[in-house]
Amino acid sequence: MTDSDHYEASVREKRAETVAEFQDHRRSPLHRIQHALHVTPALVPLIVLLVSIIVFGLLLGSRFFSPFALTLILQQVQIVGIVAAAQSLVILTAGIDLSVGAIMVLSSVVMGQFTFRYGIPAPVAVACGLAVGTACGFLNGWLVSVMRLPPFIVTLGSWQIFLATNYLYSANETIRAQEIEAEAPILQFFGAKFEIGGAVFTVGVVFMIALIVLLGWVLRQTAWGRHVYAVGDDAEAAQLSGVNVKRTLVSVYMLSGLICAFAGWALIGRIGSVSPTSGYDANIESITAVVIGGISLFGGRGSIMGSLFGALIVGVFSLGLRLLGADAQWTYFFIGVLIIAAVAVDQWIRKVSA
Repeated sequence: MTDSDHYEASVREKRAETVAEFQDHRRSPLHRIQHALHVTPALVPLIVLLVSIIVFGLLLGSRFFSPFALTLILQQVQIVGIVAAAQSLVILTAGIDLSVGAIMVLSSVVMGQFTFRYGIPAPVAVACGLAVGTACGFLNGWLVSVMRLPPFIVTLGSWQIFLATNYLYSANETIRAQEIEAEAPILQFFGAKFEIGGAVFTVGVVFMIALIVLLGWVLRQTAWGRHVYAVGDDAEAAQLSGVNVKRTLVSVYMLSGLICAFAGWALIGRIGSVSPTSGYDANIESITAVVIGGISLFGGRGSIMGSLFGALIVGVFSLGLRLLGADAQWTYFFIGVLIIAAVAVDQWIRKVSA
């Protein structure tokens, strides 16, 4: 064998050793955990949710760990959970919607005002409110996709517009629960309660869970869902691969607006009345649920089921700390820590594809 043959054999051996070392590194326990979290992004918030339930259950006993208390959490987060589903769709496209709360309240006001100011049948008024929410979403989507304006700026502006429209149109007038119950009970439909084995559910809770499950299936199993992830991951690459990016973005914002309108209907059922000043902080709460739920703010990664887990985590901490007699500010403190931790974990998980 010549010297050149020996040299080539030595080079091949070193390459083989390098590949083996790389493979061993990639198969390390830490990398396996990182890869598992990358493949199943809802796993982290699910673990946090279960641990928080167990901890508060041990601290509070049956006061917390009971069917009534746990379903009470579901009732408290139903509005945030529905709005978070809408927010999740937008964030998956690498956008953000600061107007979700304003769309929700405006839609509920339209439902109430159309019924009691104009005498329109309540079912028709509800349909009009849903249409208004969808139209608001279309406006956001058109400005983002066609005009190519930044989602943050667009929805920051539309949030102010929708909020002002809400106050001007309603004249800051609240429609009382007694009037709605007597003349248009369908507006309170989502607030209807039923009991199963000591656990109290509402129609709004059932709708929230069904919505999350349906959207999760759509995002995983349909071409539209794959397009949403593709646009969020890399819009230019998605366009080159044949995805109609503009149509996808418009459809996402329209669906988000429709879901927010349903949240407005559920809000009436939750508080009983139509109030133009309610739900003003739903935009921040929805973003909080989405971030804690493991959906990446950079788009293209995450499970919509995580947004439900994120909302439930907030609900568990709120109820648990309240039952412990802690100052309400501790809830904000721990939620803030969870938000920062969730973003840090997301950055760490994203390295798995680097």
